[in-house]
Amino acid sequence: MRKVVVVGVVAMCLLFVAFGASAQDSDPWIPGLASFLIPGLGQLLNDQMDKAITYFAVDIAIWALGFYGAMFLPPLLFATPALHLAWSIYSGFDAYNVAKEQGFTIGTVENGLTFSYGF
Repeated sequence: MRKVVVVGVVAMCLLFVAFGASAQDSDPWIPGLASFLIPGLGQLLNDQMDKAITYFAVDIAIWALGFYGAMFLPPLLFATPALHLAWSIYSGFDAYNVAKEQGFTIGTVENGLTFSYGF
């Protein structure tokens, strides 16, 4: 499953990687951006499975409890997207910092057709 996620992120970032990134460059923005878009995805790329599951579960709980709670407290409907945005920013920031500390890299190798994934 992790390989499928990595291949998906590589496919999404192909345009960015094609413009000058090499396997020796540190690319902590990739897990940060991935975790901002889907909380927990960046943690999965950083090989933090427990953290990834927790971050994703909290995001699902924010949406589920927000919309369920809005039936009883209508202003909660407007607070749910703000809570989701705050959680996405925190998740992306955490994934970025961990990837920066670990030296996360992704990029093309010398022959130009193969991708290197390492941290």
